[in-house]
Amino acid sequence: MFLNKIKSEESGILLYGITPPKSETSPERIAEIAEKTLTRLVPLDLDALVVYDVQDESARTSEERPFPFLKALDPLTFAKEFLQDLHIPKIIYRPAGKFSGEELSEWLEDLHNHNFYPVFVGIPAPDYPVKTSLPEAYKIWSRHADTSVIGAVTIPERHELLKDEDKRILDKVNCGVSYFISQCVFNVGYAKQIIEDLSCTCKNENRKLPTIIFTLTACGSAKTLHFMEWLGIHLPEELKEDLKTSENILEKSVNICLEIASELANFCAERDIPFGFNIESVAIRKEEIEASVDMVNKISEMLKERGLRSSKQIQAEIAE
Repeated sequence: MFLNKIKSEESGILLYGITPPKSETSPERIAEIAEKTLTRLVPLDLDALVVYDVQDESARTSEERPFPFLKALDPLTFAKEFLQDLHIPKIIYRPAGKFSGEELSEWLEDLHNHNFYPVFVGIPAPDYPVKTSLPEAYKIWSRHADTSVIGAVTIPERHELLKDEDKRILDKVNCGVSYFISQCVFNVGYAKQIIEDLSCTCKNENRKLPTIIFTLTACGSAKTLHFMEWLGIHLPEELKEDLKTSENILEKSVNICLEIASELANFCAERDIPFGFNIESVAIRKEEIEASVDMVNKISEMLKERGLRSSKQIQAEIAE
């Protein structure tokens, strides 16, 4: 159970991340998308589903957005009205600063009633008017602390630039956050540096280590690669060149992600940091969606070999 795994600081958590359909999608088409999503995800060995809140981040950079921004459905609405037959917890993202304290309180009550879990994220642009600060949002959530958990986002690229991600993480831990989901990792060195610095800081301050869940995603085209970089995901030049010159960029990217997963699993285990993986699938191309499912299965097997996951059958027998 996701809640218990986070509270007991277990490693080997496995998540799957999606975006809701676009807001102009017809109800019939939304139902069809949801049905395909359920067919794909029900057989998988997952602890929870992540449903992202899609924000227009164009104001964050002067570079033109590679793909046009299209507003998406509210992630909570999509999860509770269309994905109820997927019987695993849902983790719902929300930019807390866009909402008043009263709005956040009502949203959290709705979330709690459905046994969903929140992840508060930042505002889409630095100059966006903030209605509720993150510390205030965490305080509103704290009334659910005994029966829920709350997550936050960590960005390896920000740590490379500002060298303070370990402090940011622990400030959020002070506010009640117990696990962190990273931005997509393609620079394994950046991700390792966060872990190394966080481990040192926690040892120096005699603090417990929070759970770190690394996001991995397949890349199926040069245009997708460009979009990842636009989003702020850093790819080392050698790796980027390998992808661009590969005969099959999708297959190459999956193999890279699997190598990163194995490397990070070893690195975290050596430092006794509870860890997991979030396999992100936000593409619409069938090949990329299938690649994400393949990644889930292969990473699940890798975690089982390390003794960090049991098969769904064994879990079902334990539950009975």
